[in-house]
Amino acid sequence: MKVIDYPAWVFYVENDIPVFDIDKVGKWMYFFADRNRVEKLCISAIEQHIVKECKHSNADEGVACFYLEDDDIAGHKKVIEFFIKNDMIRRTKVGKYYNISFKHDSQTDAGEYGVKLNTDIKLDCFLDLSSGKWLE
Repeated sequence: MKVIDYPAWVFYVENDIPVFDIDKVGKWMYFFADRNRVEKLCISAIEQHIVKECKHSNADEGVACFYLEDDDIAGHKKVIEFFIKNDMIRRTKVGKYYNISFKHDSQTDAGEYGVKLNTDIKLDCFLDLSSGKWLE
C-alpha cells in the first residue's frame, strides 16, 4: 500500500495504482470527526481489498472518499458492508439508515453538492434502510 500525504488530502492506494474510467468513477463518502479513526479505516479498506483507492481530508475532521466505478455492483456491496461493520452510516432517531449517495467524480467537478446533487446510486438501491437487510 502507498500512502501519499498532500496538504489537503491523504491518499491510500494499492501498490499497483488503479486506473479508473473517468466516466464511471465515484465514491462513497464518510464524514468524520476523528482523524485517528479515519486513518485506520482507510488503511483497513485497502488492506482488506474493499477498495483500491481511498482518501481523507488532511485535517482533524472532514470527509473520507472510497473509490470505485459505478457499475461495480460487488464493489458497492463490499463498501456498504465495510461501512456498516464499522458504523460509518448514520441512523435516524428510529434506527433507520440515512440514504447516503454514491457520488461521481464528474458531479464533484461540476460543483454538485448538497441539494444540487442528484444521483441515481443510493444506499436504498442495495439495502432496506429500516431493516438493514440486503435487497434481492
